Amino acid sequence: MGKIEKISAPKAGTAERSAQRARRKEAVAKASTVTFTLEPTVKRAIAAQAKAAGMNVTHYLQMMVENHVIDHAAKGDPLATRLAAKRFVINHAVALAGSLYSAGKFDEHFILTVVREAEKSPEFSANYAEAVGGEDADGTRAAARARVSLNQQIGRVIKKAAGARSKRLASGKIARAQVTDAIVSTYTLLDKAA
Repeated sequence: MGKIEKISAPKAGTAERSAQRARRKEAVAKASTVTFTLEPTVKRAIAAQAKAAGMNVTHYLQMMVENHVIDHAAKGDPLATRLAAKRFVINHAVALAGSLYSAGKFDEHFILTVVREAEKSPEFSANYAEAVGGEDADGTRAAARARVSLNQQIGRVIKKAAGARSKRLASGKIARAQVTDAIVSTYTLLDKAA
């Protein structure tokens, strides 16, 4: 058996290490996911409250944090204004989904049905525009990202409010539809939960 040589990578210079450290710090600063541990009894209490509100735990906790920011922000704070508009949009979608479901309007295109009905309200439309960044952000990448995120959340809360599940294709993939005349461009088709 021959001699084994240890191959080592050249050591990074001080400047390179500093740059790596700076990139790591920037990535941490940009992170939007927060993870924390709850006592089991607290988690059960939150889960019960979320269920009573017709939401899953994640959305319920997000709502609690956003409401805290809104309640404790300075008057006229742009973040609080945007979050309040977002909360209005989501709450309006949930309420509308519940009333349309009760009226027997559920079908596989229920998300689109709720969104189109919501768009008829000038108050909803104004709050939706504010929630995705307002007129100043219109057409920007930030507004597009905010729109995608909000639309996904709207779809999830509508699905939850109807007690539905995502419709699946024969291949097992989630069935989606596309539309051009609504605030959503792609949405998940729904089935009644078994």
